[in-house]
Amino acid sequence: QVQLVESGGGLVQPGRSLRLSCAASESIFRINSMGWYRQAPGKQRELVAVITRPGIVNTADSVKGRFTISRDNAKNTVYLQMNSLKPEDTAVYYCNARTSSYNAWGQGTQVTVSS
Repeated sequence: QVQLVESGGGLVQPGRSLRLSCAASESIFRINSMGWYRQAPGKQRELVAVITRPGIVNTADSVKGRFTISRDNAKNTVYLQMNSLKPEDTAVYYCNARTSSYNAWGQGTQVTVSS
């Protein structure tokens, strides 16, 4: 199955922006769904945004209007642009790739929003 490596996390002040990247070890062209999930301390992992192979996007209400997911099939990379970050966005962010054969996860990247 595909290997996923996230990058771009870090410490940022409220109101600022970050862009996360998820690099895949192989072509993502045929991957049905790629997405971002997050898990805050003491909470369950939750969906942030997913983008399907035809480009259909589903975004969590909590980040709608602030976060944007995109995929670049030529670079085998999925991005999460996060604007107007809030302290409640603090979490480990995981990249996900889903096909009929597998459900793959990256190792996660920490995002901390704090003044």
